[in-house]
Amino acid sequence: MADITRRLGWRHLRGAPTAHIHHHRSGRLVHDGPGLSFWYRSLTAALSEVPVDDRELAMTFHARTSDFQDVAVQATVTYRIADPALAAARLDFSIDPDTGAWRGAPLEQLGTLLTETAQQHALDVLARTSLSSALVDGVTAVRERVAAGLAAEPRLPATGIETVAVRVVALRPEPEVERALRTPAREQIQQDADRATYERRAVAVERERAIAENELDSRIELARREEQLVDQRGTNARREAEEQAAADAVRAQAEAARTVKLAEAEAARSVRLARAEAEGAREVGSARAEAQAAWLRVHAEVDVATLHALTGTRLAENLPQIDSVTISPDVLTGLLARLGHGERA
Repeated sequence: MADITRRLGWRHLRGAPTAHIHHHRSGRLVHDGPGLSFWYRSLTAALSEVPVDDRELAMTFHARTSDFQDVAVQATVTYRIADPALAAARLDFSIDPDTGAWRGAPLEQLGTLLTETAQQHALDVLARTSLSSALVDGVTAVRERVAAGLAAEPRLPATGIETVAVRVVALRPEPEVERALRTPAREQIQQDADRATYERRAVAVERERAIAENELDSRIELARREEQLVDQRGTNARREAEEQAAADAVRAQAEAARTVKLAEAEAARSVRLARAEAEGAREVGSARAEAQAAWLRVHAEVDVATLHALTGTRLAENLPQIDSVTISPDVLTGLLARLGHGERA
């Protein structure tokens, strides 16, 4: 919408670069072009503003396929006004000289024209296409047909309209039909998923079986090696016992020989010692016998008085030391009596 300001009965219009302005005064074209700025009087001015930028027109309509199924078509048409003068002559783009607002609804008229034209060509394509084909290839077919139909429509160039691009966003069947169509695909996807799950489980079971077999083989090999180890340990122990027994036998023989030699030496030493002791005892006995015989010969030759004197001397030598002697009358009487008896004898 144009920007219009008021100054003392005059009006000033400032247009946008994307808006083509037509200014007629008294039936004569005064200003014509985009992005204009000028002063005018509202009582004598006839103004029109035609947008020349690219515009997007979104449309949604329903169609029926060859197998009598309803589908919803979502499309977008990009267009521009290529000839603003022709568009202003065919459609009402006039604006209020005081406010700058359009007096009519020209863009709605253009939208209706483009929507009906595009819908006509889309319905023509879908009416000869089944629902399954439309859902698979219908987007491309509808886009190409609508683009070709809009390009060949004579009313659009006559109105100064040029189509830039056509996009078909989606073709959707009714919700119940869409769910019915999704069911086989979902079932197939579920079957593929179940098959993949079963295959994965089978692979896992096969791997577990291979792992179990490897573990069993490892245990068997370990048991065999343990058996070999036990046999080798038994052989080593037996060999060690035999060598120990042989060593013990050698040590026993050496100990027995040493013991025999020691016993023989001890016996010989004992025999020599016994012989020496016997010889010594015999010599001592002989010496004692000789001494006793000599003593007896000496005493046999000595008189009785001398023997009594020797006896007293020996007795005195063997008596303990006496410091003092106390003789009681009784003891003295007994001694005197014994002495008297001795002398009488």
